[in-house]
Amino acid sequence: MGWTMAVVRAEMAGKVLELCVGEGDSVSEDQDLVIIESMKMQIPVGSPEEGTVKKVFVTADQFLNEGDPIVELG
Repeated sequence: MGWTMAVVRAEMAGKVLELCVGEGDSVSEDQDLVIIESMKMQIPVGSPEEGTVKKVFVTADQFLNEGDPIVELG
């Protein structure tokens, strides 16, 4: 088939400050998907690969725990 699905997960707990992409958006490797605030620092979460955003699991101001899904790429 030649395609894979990747779920990007939070590497640390924090609050979603900004969603940088939406469902259906094409993204490049390392492009910011969301900005998370953790310990008063703004931490961008980048795409691990080029692809298309299939699903967004979070909303702005949502609190995330480590390991929570952020987006699914395909």
